Amino acid sequence: MADTTDSRKALLIWVALSLVYVIWGSTYLGIRIMIETMPPLLSGSMRFVTAAAVLGLVLLVRHGTRVFGMSRRQAGGAALVGLLLLTGGNGMVAVAEQYISSGLAALLVASVPLWLVVFRVVTRDRPHVLTLAGVLIGFAGVAALSLNGGGAGNKPTGIAVILLASLSWSIGSFLSARLPMPANPFAASTIEMIAGGLALGVVGLSLGERLHLAEISTRSWAALAYMILIGSLVGFTSYIWLLGNAPISLVSTYAYVNPVVAVILGALIVAEPITTQMAVGGLIIVAGVILVVSTERRGVGKNTAPEQEPELSGAR
Repeated sequence: MADTTDSRKALLIWVALSLVYVIWGSTYLGIRIMIETMPPLLSGSMRFVTAAAVLGLVLLVRHGTRVFGMSRRQAGGAALVGLLLLTGGNGMVAVAEQYISSGLAALLVASVPLWLVVFRVVTRDRPHVLTLAGVLIGFAGVAALSLNGGGAGNKPTGIAVILLASLSWSIGSFLSARLPMPANPFAASTIEMIAGGLALGVVGLSLGERLHLAEISTRSWAALAYMILIGSLVGFTSYIWLLGNAPISLVSTYAYVNPVVAVILGALIVAEPITTQMAVGGLIIVAGVILVVSTERRGVGKNTAPEQEPELSGAR
């Protein structure tokens, strides 16, 4: 009986991990299709506000109002993280994908774990030498991808914006482990999505974005629905379940699998070119991230903590 239970749990772990791999890797393509006929910031606002409403309603039905019991500081912490992750992070990813391919965007966003190590150094932490080596390798890949705007029709403007998006996401991820946050991760995510989504709407409208419903294609509506239900809800739920049921060393592999999935989906579904520059630069970034993540998860070095929740989570 115990063997059957263990086998069932192992199967569920791999199913959930596969969902995180594919779903979070597919969000870059989803954004690309969504913004074909929708403005990038307002479409992001609709995505996150709607996802927050659905998630919040589910939490209220299942747990009652107590699930949202939190202090003002905790609510403020979640709201700030939402602004950095979703308004600054996801919002600028959508803006950038007007100028660069979804695959290139995913490869450059893969630099987030590298930035987190840089912030640790700034705050006088002392990562292991292998972690620092991984950071140097990874940023060499970022530099390789950024030269000539990434090639294949990608524009330098998009490169600059996606690097700013990565930086904003990294700051939000770094602070999420250091600010007062709601105890329930789903309640925290709800607050993050409300704050980030509303801010995206305000910024979008202030920059002149408008929704012209007659001009929005069925394809873009379908992408928006996918991003709400699958990208923001199913993917995040699977991730949270994995954090409580699987070794973090296994869960954190999504950090370097997602960009590979994104590049493959972009090439297969919307025929995005995979240039030699993208392949080489992407492999260098992924190699650096693998070295950083694997070193940190083994707890190598004086100030590392194995089996610790990664600072990469958020409502994708």
